[in-house]
Amino acid sequence: MANRQRVLLVDDEQDFANGLARLIARLFPDVHVDVAFSGQDALEHIRKQRVHVMVTDLRMPGMGGMELLRRVMETEPDVSVVVLTAHGTIETAVEALQAGAYDFVTKPVEPEQVARVLRKGLERARLLDENRRLRDLVALVGESGELVGESPAMQSVRRTVATVAPSDYSVLIRGESGTGKEMVARMVHRLSPRVDEPFLALNCPAIPEHLLESELFGHVRGAFTGAERDRKGLFSIADGGTVLLDEIGDISSNIQTKLLRFLQEGEVRPVGSPRNEHVDVRIIASTNQDLEARMASRDFREDLFYRLNVVTIWVPPLRERLSDIPLLAATFLARASRELGVPQRDFDEGVLDHLMRREWPGNVRELQNYVRRLALFSRGDGITLDAVQQAEQSESGAPAALCVPSPVAEGEVMPYKDAKASLVESFSERYLRDLLESTGGNVTEAARLSGLSRVSIQKMVARYGIDAAAMRANGS
Repeated sequence: MANRQRVLLVDDEQDFANGLARLIARLFPDVHVDVAFSGQDALEHIRKQRVHVMVTDLRMPGMGGMELLRRVMETEPDVSVVVLTAHGTIETAVEALQAGAYDFVTKPVEPEQVARVLRKGLERARLLDENRRLRDLVALVGESGELVGESPAMQSVRRTVATVAPSDYSVLIRGESGTGKEMVARMVHRLSPRVDEPFLALNCPAIPEHLLESELFGHVRGAFTGAERDRKGLFSIADGGTVLLDEIGDISSNIQTKLLRFLQEGEVRPVGSPRNEHVDVRIIASTNQDLEARMASRDFREDLFYRLNVVTIWVPPLRERLSDIPLLAATFLARASRELGVPQRDFDEGVLDHLMRREWPGNVRELQNYVRRLALFSRGDGITLDAVQQAEQSESGAPAALCVPSPVAEGEVMPYKDAKASLVESFSERYLRDLLESTGGNVTEAARLSGLSRVSIQKMVARYGIDAAAMRANGS
């Protein structure tokens, strides 16, 4: 049970502290509950033991709860601190929130309130731990281009790549569009004895058929109109290395025949040349097509298929490796942050869960582009659910209420950064006002519905000057 979350209760009234500990143990049987009877004892406990949530009284002899809060925030800012306050001292609780407390509970405590606040605090702690773990894994991946993922499906892919890479056998990589087939091919090359030689990739459908032969095999001067000089083909340029033929299922029967001859003989004949040239190239092919069906319809040569298909690597779609989404998203977020020149950020509550529930027909490529949009629409230190809504509206077409403001204000062009900030700020205020009106000013219910924490709602209420109390009065 080493991975159990831990709650630390701090209160000088021992009977009350022990009773609250028993209540929390009943509410959260998988959580380890410790008790400290002074601020100094609490600091000593935190120095020795990881604490996820600390619940502390504000009024204690010696070191009070406010001082304890500040000292904990200085050394362990990831601890979710919940303060206990009596009715009539809400101002003190607000001061504690401003000092870094996560939430507060009023005395006498109600089990429902304790359960709700602790559940959110423990979820925040879990999220912080997950973000820290993801950051560590992203740091290990870095820019090496390693295949990202810890799922059984991706572990199987890595094992197959490690087995296949040292050989010179042709490899056929199969999988849906956007699954990362080129990344697999690059890893095969990187783990092979050819690693110091060229790796060249060609997207076969992107080259017109009448030019593809020249692109692969080269040509001599005068071979066709526009051939003003000799030109090496892809196979000759990559001599000693690896060539990836992406979407091999789309090449014509004429190119299939010439490619088969190259695989059999290891020689190329440039267009217009009477001589063959020997080259040493490893061929990796990839496709998202059903080659068996294309062979049955005689659109793909069976002998070429078996030449290419010495070893097959199947790359799973994202729906078969959902557990990899948090690490993939964290990796893409780190890259997007570098691309945008902003500090590294983490995902706020609910965002990773949303990514896990969303469908990804475009697989890993779609997820990467989605995270780029999240990074673009986010402000501050975290990727918020507000950014999720903005990103998805930008993808599907924003409603009129969220149209981008004119970049021209009072005859002057508004800088892009200011225009974007104005749009996001306007959306956030409008969303919060509508949310609180729907809940009659109930901040707790607004937090539940929106997926934001109570603290986030309270900070936004203060920032936009929203009178939640008046909404409650009007609703009563």
